[in-house]
Amino acid sequence: MDEQKNVVVDEQRNICPDSNLVWAILCTVLCCLPLGIVAIIKSTSVERLWIEGRYEEAKKAANDAKKFSIWGAIAAGVFIVLYIIFIIFMAVFSVGMAEMM
Repeated sequence: MDEQKNVVVDEQRNICPDSNLVWAILCTVLCCLPLGIVAIIKSTSVERLWIEGRYEEAKKAANDAKKFSIWGAIAAGVFIVLYIIFIIFMAVFSVGMAEMM
């Protein structure tokens, strides 16, 4: 029974986790530069950590890269919504000011 568990663990360790580099780059270019840069740094360290045999750190770096990319996308979405609200507010305010004159 223990031998079967060891085989499963060894098979899982031989597969390097996805570094999420594509998502990190897209986040940097399209969404949020600071969080995207952190995501790129984390994602580029995944393969190096995996090769060095630091499997848990590689998995954590891959998860962190994904997390920072998602946060960057959310931050960009919030910024866009706030910007649209600001534009609408300014349009309504300017129309109101024009009617007062």
